[in-house]
Amino acid sequence: MYREYSPRVTDETNVVELFDICAEMLDELRDGHVNLVSPFATSYYKKWWSDYPQNFDSRLLDEYYLHFGGYTRGGFTYAILNDSIAYVRYPSFASTVSETTLDWMLLLLRDCPTMIFDIRDNGGGAISNVGTIVSRFITERIGGGYICHKSGPGHGDFSEPYAYYFDPADANRISWHKPIVLLTNRSTFSAANNFASVMKLLPQVTLIGDRTGGGAGMPFGSELTCGWAVRFSASPVYDAKMQLTEFGVDPHIFVDLDPEAALDGHDTMLDAALTYATQLAEEQSTLRTSSTQAAESTPVTPAR
Repeated sequence: MYREYSPRVTDETNVVELFDICAEMLDELRDGHVNLVSPFATSYYKKWWSDYPQNFDSRLLDEYYLHFGGYTRGGFTYAILNDSIAYVRYPSFASTVSETTLDWMLLLLRDCPTMIFDIRDNGGGAISNVGTIVSRFITERIGGGYICHKSGPGHGDFSEPYAYYFDPADANRISWHKPIVLLTNRSTFSAANNFASVMKLLPQVTLIGDRTGGGAGMPFGSELTCGWAVRFSASPVYDAKMQLTEFGVDPHIFVDLDPEAALDGHDTMLDAALTYATQLAEEQSTLRTSSTQAAESTPVTPAR
């Protein structure tokens, strides 16, 4: 990189040109967490999502599924679709998650047999919000994955991986332990990518959509001698099976957004999630009916 980019910087290079050259060089890392920050611009690597279909249309969702309704609070938009399926949209992990908001949301959705949790186009944010949300979906401590830290100047100088964990919410909080369909796409990135990798561990969760964008490396910031700042990924994150999540998390069921169907008001990814969630609800209902009938048909031996 030095041999390629250094000759492009001369005594005649102005400050804007220098920024563009350095930004282009940093793009070689192909990492959405790498940024160059100056007083006049911030560089971003966009090909982690720009070379892939968008797979999400907010207008399509608002107009044809939410009918410009639903409840919005604390970064969440939620509603009941098709009269029975809980739908939750969380577009950014930068939105602080309130325990009270989660309580109210889960309380209002409590009678639904299944939930669709939509994180398409979620570019990430605060990693702490991952644990707050996951805690409502688990009944015991789980291992979320592993993380390493840079331990020296060498290319492979990293610490031994150490585990991180998630604990269930306090007993006085409202939780959800019924089936969940997690909707993802290529623009699901950073903290949202981590959330997808953790949710995929849970037996009641099915991922539907497209592979997430990745961006699992925890970023670190530093100041350059000219006063600019640079941010880069410093800590690789692995899932519970020690698989690197930097390059995305695959769904259980791949579904794309059909642009022609979208013209007719159909979000084919959300439609697939609704169909799957409805099937899960029907299976649950059948199991409950069978269990009830079996209990009623079991003869009771009178006590002596």
